Amino acid sequence: MDVAEDPNDGLNESAVEAPAGSADVASDRDARGTPVHRGWAPVGVLVLLAGGGTHGYSIIAQLEEMGITGTNVDVGQVYRTLRDLEDAGHVTSRWSDDPTGPRRREYSLTPSGYDELDQWAAVMKERTRLIAEFDGRYLEWVTAVRR
Repeated sequence: MDVAEDPNDGLNESAVEAPAGSADVASDRDARGTPVHRGWAPVGVLVLLAGGGTHGYSIIAQLEEMGITGTNVDVGQVYRTLRDLEDAGHVTSRWSDDPTGPRRREYSLTPSGYDELDQWAAVMKERTRLIAEFDGRYLEWVTAVRR
């Protein structure tokens, strides 16, 4: 597995490993070939699809409800993420057979997608532990200085 690095958070996460193959799903590459993190879209899409197959606009609405981006969800990014996840074998899609309304692509997780989600869950648990460690030290040391 590759080490997960998020240049936006400024933390060295050498102890946290990204899921195998996720570097291509979770990142683009800059001119030097360095991964550029796409944010939470891949893991958000994976966890939503674990709840059952659905179409793109439903995923977008649920991501907005979760507040996963802190702003409006980039529709194009969600569809690029779905395509990347499908190319990686983590998601399948098919045209819906619903005779009402416009035709839509329905997306579902594959066994590989569940494996990817399991690995992301392990990464998220470790990040949660690191945040709790930071928070504990912050509360202990910073509040002690300010008393």
